[in-house]
Amino acid sequence: MLFKDLSMFFKRLESTTKRNEMMVILADLFNKAKVEEIDKIIYLLDGRVAPPYEKLEFGMSEKLIIRSLAQAFLKSILDIENMYKEIGDLGEVAEKLAEEKEEDMEVLEVFKVLYDIALLSGEGSVEAKVNKLGYLIRALSPLSSKYVVRIILGRLRLGVGEPSIMDALSYAKKGDKNLRQYIERAFNITSDLGYVAKVFWEGGVDALKKIKVEVGRPIRMALAERLSSAEEIIKKLGKCSVEPKFDGFRCQVHKNGTEIKIFSRNLEDNTHMFPDLVQGIIQQVSNEKVIFEGEAISYNPETNEFYPFQMTVQRKRKYDIDKMASMFPLKLFVFDLLYVDGEDLTPLPYLRRRERLEKIIIPGDTIFLTNYIITNNPVELQAFFEECITEGLEGIVAKRLDAPYQAGVRNFNWIKLKRSYQSQLSDTVDAVILGYFKGRGQRAKFGIGALLVGVYNPDEDRYETIAKIGTGPTEEEWVKFREILDEIKVEEKPHNVESQIIPDVWVYPKYVVEIQADEITKSPVHTCGKNGEKLGYALRFPRVIGFIREDKSAKDVTTVKEIIEMYKLQKKEIISDNSVEK
Repeated sequence: MLFKDLSMFFKRLESTTKRNEMMVILADLFNKAKVEEIDKIIYLLDGRVAPPYEKLEFGMSEKLIIRSLAQAFLKSILDIENMYKEIGDLGEVAEKLAEEKEEDMEVLEVFKVLYDIALLSGEGSVEAKVNKLGYLIRALSPLSSKYVVRIILGRLRLGVGEPSIMDALSYAKKGDKNLRQYIERAFNITSDLGYVAKVFWEGGVDALKKIKVEVGRPIRMALAERLSSAEEIIKKLGKCSVEPKFDGFRCQVHKNGTEIKIFSRNLEDNTHMFPDLVQGIIQQVSNEKVIFEGEAISYNPETNEFYPFQMTVQRKRKYDIDKMASMFPLKLFVFDLLYVDGEDLTPLPYLRRRERLEKIIIPGDTIFLTNYIITNNPVELQAFFEECITEGLEGIVAKRLDAPYQAGVRNFNWIKLKRSYQSQLSDTVDAVILGYFKGRGQRAKFGIGALLVGVYNPDEDRYETIAKIGTGPTEEEWVKFREILDEIKVEEKPHNVESQIIPDVWVYPKYVVEIQADEITKSPVHTCGKNGEKLGYALRFPRVIGFIREDKSAKDVTTVKEIIEMYKLQKKEIISDNSVEK
């Protein structure tokens, strides 16, 4: 396939916000692609040249791309900068300057150059990246140049998510979405949709069924639903295991001999940030090949008390790693075993996985098994919960004893109960920033005064607004928000955002904040859960807690379904409180 043809598909995708239309366009694209192109196309749809868990970034700023454009079109850097100021999109600058070609490059050729650019590092790499991109742009048609520049900048933003791609892969093969279950199962245990698509294209459903868990490929993490009381948990699960809920980093550890990988909840490879954990894993995990999960939390080595998340999060950094490891050492509390020495344990019941986990951990100073109780008594569960809160932990997680590990799924096999706050809304909400409003009054000097945030609707693969927030951040944090958000600002509302509110500046849905609010209310303005004439949901008196949650991606935010459940639980609590008062 010519890259020019792929760019035409990008253009078609960019012109629609309807998910079914996107699915049909993608299915058409996949059917026209060769087997050897399908994985590359799926990576490019995500603006990448590898699955997200691989640390392979282009490493090119706007300034470097301006140099590449100047080189490609024999213009001065000042000329390119002036055009950029006028147009506001470097991709469109490239499109305007490029000339139509008789022949465009193939998708595989363009992909290889982009891959080579991402691989370049070390001395002389900056100049080499500029030169390679200049050569590539010079060889491409106007439309192809536009999308290559956007891919390099991370601003492709077609509004195409993984659910849409999985639906389209099924539709392309069968004319409906019935094969998605097989595609999704394979994706959940490999986290590589490009690889899954290629296997599917080569061997169909039978080949997908043969895909197995592998050390080194992160498994999409199982997630917990929430309930508001010990009684509700026991009613839902019956006899269950109950573990502490730590307010730290969720870690999925892959061990292959002395080669260790530590993946975050959103499947980023954070191994280099945690040298103390790596050393502890090598010393305390006995088996050769293992995948297990746990929560890393920092502590005071003098008192052994756990630090709050705001201090633990300082360990997530690229620089001063040894210094931070000394200031905020980590303990890793492990709670599940997914794979050991060639055996996939995810189909096994929770209790059997836990028993196997206890056999592979050698006592030491870094890796610890989570404490747990097994109970069907809500009083006992509540007492364990209170004990966890007293120790400074976030709450508890209850687990169904006979449940397999369901990768990539949020359901009631796991249920979390978190400490209550002094308000009607007893839990915080994770929301993605969708835009910001310019500051007024005292905040005019910051250029930012409030955030527009939303939650995720997985059924529609889009983000829906739930609050406008101007409370929580310090003056310094407002300045940081402005700087960070300006790097991902876009001219128009992103296709995967549903909003009736128009902020001063739209941004690509990327950064997550934790929000505390007094309650969830019905709203005619916000789109969370809004359906036709039906009112949406909003947060009353919302305020940001801390700063950006770097351990979470946009897809990890609270879902619309969870907001609706929280609203129902909140109403129950209000009725219950009123009954007590009477």
